[in-house]
Amino acid sequence: MAARKPTNETVDTAADLPQQPNPAAIRTKEYAAGQGWDVGQTAPEDAFRALDATGTGEPTGPVVHTHPGGYARLIVAKGQVVTDGVKKELDAADAQSEQAADESDEG
Repeated sequence: MAARKPTNETVDTAADLPQQPNPAAIRTKEYAAGQGWDVGQTAPEDAFRALDATGTGEPTGPVVHTHPGGYARLIVAKGQVVTDGVKKELDAADAQSEQAADESDEG
């Protein structure tokens, strides 16, 4: 076998190539979900729910946007992200309010 002769051609090494960003490390553009009561959106207002006055701590009544006085639970503050838990509590309050309205219509 004959020995190879060195060539005058340059070989690109990894150090010579321009660095490309790792696509997994590039953050995509994130857009705000807007205001609303859906998960991921920011709450347009405070949401409170009164607590049972008998001392059980159970939420009662509808969701209101100003402190109802007495004992109350702040469900979500204005400008904060609505989470699954917040949405669940808001939906439970709506369902309880609808059930109470149906019962009052029947009686």
